[in-house]
Amino acid sequence: MLIGYARVSTEEQNLDLQTDALKKAGCARVFADKASGVKLERKGLNHTLEMLRPGDVLMVWRLDRLGRSLKHLIELVTELEQKEIGFCSLTENIDSTTPGGKLVFHLFGALAEFERNLIRERTKAGLAAARARGRKGGRVEVMDEKKIRQAQALMADPQNTITDICKTLGVGRTSFYKYVKKAG
Repeated sequence: MLIGYARVSTEEQNLDLQTDALKKAGCARVFADKASGVKLERKGLNHTLEMLRPGDVLMVWRLDRLGRSLKHLIELVTELEQKEIGFCSLTENIDSTTPGGKLVFHLFGALAEFERNLIRERTKAGLAAARARGRKGGRVEVMDEKKIRQAQALMADPQNTITDICKTLGVGRTSFYKYVKKAG
């Protein structure tokens, strides 16, 4: 059975173009959403995915109507493939039930993986360059040696509460205890 899914980003937009094309292509049912593609929770998509059974084909008007990103789209289609459900995009003429359609989709997947690897390499290179310039990663130290000595001196006076000491030093309780404990 062909099951269609249509989506527009705002309430003002019209689904007719997509739903007409999906019905003309032979979809028995068409589910729809009027929501941004970046939203995690899309009721129409959830109903569509629940409706699909092995042997069915999920059809969309265009690829960007289904996935939030290429990564999300690939994850969805891979999940469908594992459940023996086909995928078809009318505008891009992609049909995962054919060898050519599978090839195109796997090329998309390879490109997405390549992009993730490039991002990972650039991030590592950027961190290494920053370290070479003397930048240390992580959070900024809120208490230096001088503040720790001040904290210890203030703690020596039983009249000072931890809350008062933290206010005086301008640090939170968690940071205070962390640095004082580290200093011994």
